[in-house]
Amino acid sequence: MESRRMSLPPESTSGSYLAARKRSQKSKPLTGRHSSLKALAPLVLLALAILIMWPPSFSVMRRLVTGLSLVASVSPSFAYRTIGEVISDWKNQPQSTYPTEFTRGIIPKGIHSHNDYWRDVPLFSAIAVGAVSVEADVWLWDNELYVGHDPSSLATKRTFSSLYVTPLLSVLKQQNPETSFPYTNNTRYGVFDTAIDQTLYLFVDVKTDGNITWPLVIKQLEPLREGGWLSYWDADAGVLHPGAVTVIGTGNTPFSQIQAHTTPHRDVFYDAPITSFSSGSSEPYNISSVVIASGSLANALGGPVFGTTFNDTQIAILTSQIQGAHAAGVKVRYWETPGWPLSKRDYVWKTLEGLGVDLLNADDIEAAAGLKEIW
Repeated sequence: MESRRMSLPPESTSGSYLAARKRSQKSKPLTGRHSSLKALAPLVLLALAILIMWPPSFSVMRRLVTGLSLVASVSPSFAYRTIGEVISDWKNQPQSTYPTEFTRGIIPKGIHSHNDYWRDVPLFSAIAVGAVSVEADVWLWDNELYVGHDPSSLATKRTFSSLYVTPLLSVLKQQNPETSFPYTNNTRYGVFDTAIDQTLYLFVDVKTDGNITWPLVIKQLEPLREGGWLSYWDADAGVLHPGAVTVIGTGNTPFSQIQAHTTPHRDVFYDAPITSFSSGSSEPYNISSVVIASGSLANALGGPVFGTTFNDTQIAILTSQIQGAHAAGVKVRYWETPGWPLSKRDYVWKTLEGLGVDLLNADDIEAAAGLKEIW
């Protein structure tokens, strides 16, 4: 028998099958559904554009972008689980610091750091608690001003310049940096970052002969004067110009030399006796030469404070002196206030502040700064 072979079509490979499918799809016309989507595309794009440019939507998107930028600035990956971790780690971020942060967060307070040079860290300890006034006792010897409470406490490296003038100059330069920003040129802000217009009162208590000591004080203040940091009285305009530092001569400072210092302006002032302001006339003391009047509390009252509180007569005396000084534009400080018992000390501080005293004399500046009823 003759064998018959069936002629079979060649087997289709997978490659030829896919190629055929692609050709079929390319040649297939668009269905109605695809045509509708293509027609709607311009309308969808237009709607999105309107939504983006609509003011409320634009504001939301802008806040979203700003928020994302802030997150990215904290850490590229923002690998924090809680906000507490962000706060704890913030000090490690480059944007956590700024040029004038030396006194960041310190609130100025009407406290006078009595015998400031006795502190472990003179000047800076007072600034750290917000005290706006410090005091340096100066002694002239061999054409230098040494700081100390008495001759036996003097040391060659503890000078008026090294403890006060030079450190103050450094702090003020740091608080007034020269940067690329146009607003920082020639500023003369004070030491406190939270109150840039607050002056720092520098009491210079002259212990040696004032007539020969005070001229050297004037000379050693020259760096502060040259930098434009000192408060001064403009005699021509009759105006007191507050500066970053206000210098007040006390102790053996001769009032006549304060009055004579007018070149180019009077940039040092006199610590007038507070009792001069109780009679209604304070001449020759006025704002041109006196910015603060002081006095021993016992002397101002005509006797010590017995018991734990002031009596009515003492309150009346203090009120008269304080109001008289304020009427002349002069601030008030009382020294030799009681330090013990603590309840009496705190009572005196609170009462004086309530009567209008501008500077509380304090040996324990931390305790004075901690009086929550006052500050």
